[in-house]
Order: sequence, then C-alpha cells, then structure tokens
Amino acid sequence: MAALIAAVSAPTFVSAQIVETTAKSPKAAERDEETRVSAEQMTGRPDRELVLDRDVEIIRGETTVSADHATYWVSEDEVEVNGNVRMTRFGDRYTGDKMRIKMDTGVGYVTNTTYLMQESNGQGRAERINFEGEDRAVVVGGTYSTCEGPNPDWYIKSSTLELDTGREVGSAESPVIYFKGVPILGAFSMSFPLSGARKSGFLAPTFGTTSTGGFELATPYYFNIAPNRDLTLTPRYIARRGLMLGADARYLDADYAGQTKAEFLPNDSETKTDRWAFSSVHTQRFNSAASFGWNINSASDNNYPVDFSRNLTTSTQRLLSRDLYFNYSGSFWTATARASNYQVLQDPASPIVAPYDRLPQVSLVAGRQDVNGFDWTANLEATRFWHPTLVRGERYVVNPSISYPIIRPSYFLTPKLSLNAATYSVQDPSTDISSKYNRALPTFSLDGGLVFERETSIFGQAATQTLEPRLFYVRTPYRDQSQFPIFDTALADLSFAQIFSENRFIGNDRISNANQLTVAMVSRYIEESGTERLRLALAQRLYFDDQRVILGTPIAESKSDLLASAMLKISNALSTEGNMQYSASERAVTRANAGVSWRPEPKKVLNLTYRVDVPNALRQVDVSGQWPIADRWYGVGRLNYSLPNDYANRPSYTQTGVAPARGLSEGLIGLEYKADCWIFRVVAQRIPTATGQSTSTLFFQLELSGLTKLGSDPLEALRRSIPGYQVLGQPSNNLNY
Repeated sequence: MAALIAAVSAPTFVSAQIVETTAKSPKAAERDEETRVSAEQMTGRPDRELVLDRDVEIIRGETTVSADHATYWVSEDEVEVNGNVRMTRFGDRYTGDKMRIKMDTGVGYVTNTTYLMQESNGQGRAERINFEGEDRAVVVGGTYSTCEGPNPDWYIKSSTLELDTGREVGSAESPVIYFKGVPILGAFSMSFPLSGARKSGFLAPTFGTTSTGGFELATPYYFNIAPNRDLTLTPRYIARRGLMLGADARYLDADYAGQTKAEFLPNDSETKTDRWAFSSVHTQRFNSAASFGWNINSASDNNYPVDFSRNLTTSTQRLLSRDLYFNYSGSFWTATARASNYQVLQDPASPIVAPYDRLPQVSLVAGRQDVNGFDWTANLEATRFWHPTLVRGERYVVNPSISYPIIRPSYFLTPKLSLNAATYSVQDPSTDISSKYNRALPTFSLDGGLVFERETSIFGQAATQTLEPRLFYVRTPYRDQSQFPIFDTALADLSFAQIFSENRFIGNDRISNANQLTVAMVSRYIEESGTERLRLALAQRLYFDDQRVILGTPIAESKSDLLASAMLKISNALSTEGNMQYSASERAVTRANAGVSWRPEPKKVLNLTYRVDVPNALRQVDVSGQWPIADRWYGVGRLNYSLPNDYANRPSYTQTGVAPARGLSEGLIGLEYKADCWIFRVVAQRIPTATGQSTSTLFFQLELSGLTKLGSDPLEALRRSIPGYQVLGQPSNNLNY
C-alpha cells in the first residue's frame, strides 16, 4: 500500500479496508526506529502528510496511540489525534479528547484526560497533560491518587502536578489533599514517590499527644543525600514545653555504617532549662583483620526519658553507654581494645549505683578446634576499673582451657580442664590504701549425654520420640575471695543455659567453688517434616560441698531449684510453652511463666502469658493480640497487669526491698481500618517511665497508600507490644500459618 501511495501525485482515498504503512522520518532514520500507522481510511502522501480515519493506530517503540481520527506529519514524526484518544507508553495509559505528540521525542500534550501509571498505580484526571519527554509529564488542573475508580477515597488536587518517572518522583504546586471529599491538608508545595525509591522533601507532618508534653506536631524534612546517605531534620512543637529540634543522619558503605541522632529543646517551658539528647553508633572495617566502632549516648538530665519517652525501650533506659572499641583478628585469635563508661539517669524512687568505667580494657580471645581431637581456648584480659567513690584499680585475668570432645550418633562425652588466674591491684579512695590480690583456680568438668530414639506418633502423625539424659560434673577447689573487689560480677539467675555452666557467677571477680553434678532429662517428639511438636525438659544441680563463695546472704543447700520446661505445638496455629523454677527448701515455685499463642491466619494472633517472679515480688498477666472485629476493622491491644501478692513480705525475700506492684503496668489498645488504598489507625498506649510514674500517648495515623502517612506512627509500639503482629497492607509472613 505504501508503494501505491507513493506512485501517484494526487491524494489517494482508500476505504472499506484496513490500511497499514510504515514511515521513517529523518530523525527516526538516525535512531533506526520506525513509526507504523494503520487505519480503515488513509489519504495523503507517505513522505509528507497522512490523514487517517477510523480505528487509527500509531506505534513507535514502547508508545502506542489510538483514536478515531489522526493527522501524521512524516518528516516531523508528529501526530495529532482526536476522538476516543488512547495512548500507552511504557505501561502507563492515557485517554483524552485531543492529543498532539512527537513520536520520536515523546513531547506533546493531551486534553481532557485521564491517566494511569503502571508502577505506582497513580491515576487521576486533568484538564491537560503536557508531555515534556518520555519519562516526564506535567498535569495541569488535575488530581492524583492510588485509589481505583472514578471517585477515589483520597486524592491530591493541584494546579500543577509534575510526574517524573525517570526520577520516580512526583511534585505538586499548592496541593490540597482530599479525603472522602473533605480537604484535610494543604501546602505550598509537595513531593511524593512514584515508587519505593527515596526522595528529598518534606515528609508528612506527624502529630499526637502525650501526658507529659500535651499536643505534639512535627514536620520532618528529608535529605536524600546519596543512595547510601540521608539526613532528616525534624522541628517538633510540644505544647507544654516549646520547640524541639531533631536531626537523624544515616550512612552505609561497604566498609562502614552508622547513625547519629540529636534532639535539642531550648528553655523547656516546664523546667526552664535546656533539654537535649544525643546518640551515635558507628562500625567500620579497615581491612579483613581490623575494625573499629563506637556507641555513644547522652542526655541532659535524669528526667529526659520520662518527659520525652517515645516507646518502652527509651522510657526505661537509665544507663546510657559510651563505648569505643578497636578489633584486630588473626586466623585463630581476636584482640580487642575498648574504653567504656555509663551516664546514669537516676530514678529518685529507685536509685542505682553507677557501674565501673573501663578505662581501658584490652582482651585477647584465641582458640582452635579439632587439633588432633582436642579443642583449646585462651582468654586474656587486662582492665582498669574506675569509680568516683568505690574501690578502683586494675585486674588481669588469664583463662586457658582444653577439652577432648567425643561425639557419636547416640552419645557424647567431653572432659575439659581450665584455669582461671587473676591478679588485682586496687586502691580505696576513702583511705588511699593500696592492696594486691592473686588467685589461681583450676576447674575440671565432664559433660556427657545419651540419645535414645523410638518411632511413635503424636496427634495421629508419625513422629520420632527422643530421650536425652545428660550429666554435667564440675570440680573447682575453694579459694577465699571475700577481700577481692567486685567490679563487674553478679550471681547469675538460674536457667537451662546457666545450669550447665562451670561458674555460678557472671564476671571474673568471683569463681565459685564446685563439687557438683547437674542432672537433666529432655524428651522431644519430632515429626517427619522436622517439626518439633513436643519438648519436655527437667534439670537440677546437686551440690556435694557447701557453696562457700557467695555474694549476699549464704545459702546452705544440697541442691539447686528444680527447672522444668515444656513446649507443645498443638497445631500449626496453636502453640503453648511454660517454664518453672521450684524451690525444694521453700516448697514453692519461685519463678514461672506459661503462655499460649494462637495464630490461625495472617493478621490474626492472640497471646496469653502468666508470669511469677517471687524474688522481685512480681505476679503478672499479659494479654495481647491483633484480630479482625468487623469487615476491614482490626482490633489491637496489650494488657500487662500486676496481680496482688505478698511475696515481698516473705522472710526469705525481705532483702529485696521491693514493694508489691499492683494494677496496670503497661497497656495498649487500638483500632485499624484497611481500605483498598488507605489505612487508618488510632492507638492509645500507657508505658512505665519511672517508679510509680507512667506516660500515656495517643496515636492517630492515616496512611494514604503510595503517598504518605499523616499523624503519629504507632507501628513501633504495635510491633514491640504484640508478638506476631503483622502490618496491614504488607505481604503476610506465612511461616507460622
């Protein structure tokens, strides 16, 4: 057909058939691309101008234009179409009344249009769209939304919207956000992502209320400095206190990474003082052997975590660490040099003694496995401990060990010999008296166990039951260490991990004498798929000699508390677990917890835990969950309630000085609504901040899918408070279902 048109000098009219031709403009020829046109009727000259009617289609590369009528100028590679105009370009779709566009550059316009962007699902209407290139369009007098349908639940309305798919960023001049037809937010300008890529610009303002600060409003500005660096500056207005300025800088590279946060509130209206907080974390690798880092935290005053708590972690953080370290590793050893201390934010109702500063600490850890069947380790440490009021000084520790593991399919046996040698040089600042102490204690241990198996079934499923008895013997002679200082040592809580350790203490200042045997029994039911359906465990330590190395009140017992643990996975959705510590001398349970978790489907989880801790005078019930309560509505909540008890009045535990705690310890309750293109959350939370004090926070958040989140963000509180919580709008993790 192209040859026929080219052969005649007068315009040719063709009807009653589909006519297709290929034209190459000079620019198209340079780029070796073709523009193909087709229509039921075609007139004109293929080297100059073609007039197309009915079922018009023009295709060039990734761009396809269709309409009822069109005029195509061949040399300019430009087309003007009208009547049922449709264009598809790189997956994006446009409709309109009239369009004029250069096919080679993508520059042009379309009027009275609708559009749909494939990657972001962004869509809307406009009086006109000006195409400034293949990946850039300016929407004039239009709207933008990610909601489906002609009447979206939310949309941006603006005189000018710029959509840059190359940079994956949209921007709007004088935009107004409408929700359910009501304007809820306006601004001089706004930018928003057209994908998951980061971008510079103002983030959505966040607002909420707390019992310590009243109404809060923050307007963060985000700087996308580089793909691996960013900075967020956040002015925050706190009604009762004033204007706080915050900064959060992050960076990430192949050899280093870190984050630094700072907050500053000049002249707090409540305290009439400047308030601030600072934290910085950095890790860096110089080469395959050497690394360096720090973790530095500081605050202006003791009440900072109470007055400006954001979550349970920050509200209860009373020891702010400052740590600087350098590591160097060889093929079988690692050397570390560090300096560390703490800032103590005192709780007046429950003061604590500041830990010792380590200025500095140098350690060497070395070890090899299977050297002619032997495993050996060697730990060396030199530390200078400093405290303003307590005994201070240096401690040098050498702790080598050697073992010979014998491991077979049905049993294992590991004899081990170790030595803990330490020397102290200390000074009492109150008397200025210096002292030296030395200690060398060998320890022999023998760890052995058997594994029996038999085929059985559980809940109708074939399974293997195991019976695993284990004995762990430790022998360490007694040395009087009562004159030694206590720099970093405490009595370890009894647990299944600790009961198989050689020393009852954490740290190097006390090495317990031992002539003891730990007896344990574990039984498991393991299905063919590898799922552990049931686990039962018992363990107890038997003392053949009195415990003469002590911290606090002497305890003369021939055996430790009995430890029991059980786990039952009733189904893929329902599981339960419990642990108990039983004192034979008290004839009572000293510590216990039992819990059940039900997760039948994604976004459905219920947790119930009961906890008893007699030494700390604690008896609590913890209930949490996420559950659909109506169509698209989800309830979320957590209740941590301290029950009445008299544990603090028992003679054996009066030394703790802990008064019975009663009432609500921590609480959270909220609602979430999931629509097709937006999510609404309202959450109230109460968290403890000091002894007898708590802070209440109210979160409101409207999440407009693909645009922004308005309000204050409760997601961190929900994740921390509700085990198994899943964020609405995100793909579900089906591992537990």
